[in-house]
Amino acid sequence: MTVQNRRDLCFLVLAGLFLGTMGMLNILGLTRFLTLGSIAGFPVVVAVGALPYPVTFLCTDLVSELWGERRAGQLVWVGLLLNGWVLLILWLGGLLPGTDSPVFFEMQRLAFGAVGASMAAYLAAQFTDVRLFHFWKRLTGGRALWLRNNGSTLVSQLVDTTAVVLISHYAAHVLPIEAAQPVLPQLGRFIASGYLFKLLAALADTVPFYLLVGWLRRWLEVPGDGIELDP
Repeated sequence: MTVQNRRDLCFLVLAGLFLGTMGMLNILGLTRFLTLGSIAGFPVVVAVGALPYPVTFLCTDLVSELWGERRAGQLVWVGLLLNGWVLLILWLGGLLPGTDSPVFFEMQRLAFGAVGASMAAYLAAQFTDVRLFHFWKRLTGGRALWLRNNGSTLVSQLVDTTAVVLISHYAAHVLPIEAAQPVLPQLGRFIASGYLFKLLAALADTVPFYLLVGWLRRWLEVPGDGIELDP
């Protein structure tokens, strides 16, 4: 297998994992909330759609490191088109004549809320991640791989989590909010729980990120100075 074939295959796998994860999390979305335990007495509660989301930042960080900022930005835009495609199919599925399906329409309602919220949050978070990744890379002269991996992801995950929670509640009204309780503390708990989960996931992927970058640089014969693979 030639070097170019290896590069094409690797990008296809990373792009497929990124886009497949985006489609999966938008369908699963807010259909169920999971309690993943507690830290210092604080419960970690996240939507099921958030479980695979940290993988998308690992993929864009790898693409940023190996292919450069332009290719990572292109992947983010394709992911946005995928969100629109999901919305279109869900809309057509409810519009066209067929058998009544309460399960579908409930899933459609939740997915519309999740996808609508995530589209706005997605653009802000993913582009924040890509821009910060390359900001730290330029600032450190290509050193401190751990800083650009974690520094970009932790900030972008906070942007994403905050935007998703606020838009899901105020624009889509799909969060399980208790009417008898004050709203803002509940939204704060959703944001804190979601971000805590993503923060731990981001820190956990530091070692895999280092190992993957080291191996892929050798296997794909990527220059150490981070030159883009695009001809």
